[in-house]
Amino acid sequence: MAISVEALASNAGFFNAVLSYARGMVAMYGANPRLASIFASQQRWLMAQSGLALYHERNPQDPASGLYSGRFIDYIVANEIASRNTAASFTQEMVAYRFARHIADRPDKRARPLEPTEAALDYVWKWLQAHLTILDALDGGARAVALEQAPDVFARLQPAIAHALVGNERVRRPGPTFDLFTWVNSGGVVMDDLFSRIAAFDPDAPRTEIGAVSSSDLSDRFMISKTHLKRIFGKAAELGSMGWEGAPGRGSLWLSRDFIREYWDYQAEKFALIDLACERHCGTARAATAPAADERALSFTSAGP
Repeated sequence: MAISVEALASNAGFFNAVLSYARGMVAMYGANPRLASIFASQQRWLMAQSGLALYHERNPQDPASGLYSGRFIDYIVANEIASRNTAASFTQEMVAYRFARHIADRPDKRARPLEPTEAALDYVWKWLQAHLTILDALDGGARAVALEQAPDVFARLQPAIAHALVGNERVRRPGPTFDLFTWVNSGGVVMDDLFSRIAAFDPDAPRTEIGAVSSSDLSDRFMISKTHLKRIFGKAAELGSMGWEGAPGRGSLWLSRDFIREYWDYQAEKFALIDLACERHCGTARAATAPAADERALSFTSAGP
């Protein structure tokens, strides 16, 4: 049985695992900032997942299926992810940066189907494996190993996850502070970076300090303007979601319990959807395949930090 949202949202061990996941996402961004920027805002992340889903759902017997610019734009607009112009610009950008390409061998020369490049597919593969590894650690399962042993499952699993994410309002809009960060380019990875700095976590504490944070460093690392960053931090402070132990922009930064709850609930919803899709398309894969699996599960599900 797939792990429920409620179980994840009430498990401090899961949240500590998510903090490790956030550190991994920041590291992946550092390894390829241009590619990772696709996932660095909610809108671009949903568009990328949607495009891959259309590609993976291509039926060789149906020339009209697959990933075409027009089909992609129609899907994005129908699901209220972005405007037609924004969706069109996104496809052009993906081709320009060589994260997608036109398929040369096509039955209908009037149509120009697209496919993701190996770099894009590898990034999403790693993104999915990071999630499956955490789920495995929670219950001693073997989802990540199962995917490694049957990589063709990825083509069925990714569309199921993408459509579930697009159709879930709690994933798309978890709360006002989360939305403030994730609907700005690179805002999502900035938020991950802030959460990755949590060293000790008490779920009952009204605030959690994360130490000194340099806006200039964040701006340079994540290719976000200082003006945008200052505006986001200012609005988050007005919401009471974050602030400084001292003058604004100086001293130790803190995150509020409500902001942490928004992030935690979002991750719980997302991981639960991924686990449900994995159960439906990969089998249960619950049996541990290595002796260390039980120890990993215990380390992630302990009540403390």
